[in-house]
Amino acid sequence: MVQDLDAALRRLSAAPVHPGLEAIESAVLERLHQRAAPTSLQGFGIGATAAVAALMLGIASGVPARASASSNTLSPFGPSSPLAPSTLLAASR
Repeated sequence: MVQDLDAALRRLSAAPVHPGLEAIESAVLERLHQRAAPTSLQGFGIGATAAVAALMLGIASGVPARASASSNTLSPFGPSSPLAPSTLLAASR
């Protein structure tokens, strides 16, 4: 298999250079320039939108929340739980 690859590379190096190969670099750079020009303003708009969204998120998270009324829930780890085993065992006496 290595010999096949070596032979193919030798044939490729002996082949004449394609005439359009010299112009390909300038054509590629011209296309890149054409594509980059209009998107520079779009990139600015996306960046500005992201900055405004981050600012709004920061303002929204910085506003203190209203204190909500806590409901009386039964908690097994609370100091006065009516369902604690010690409370249930002591109630039967």
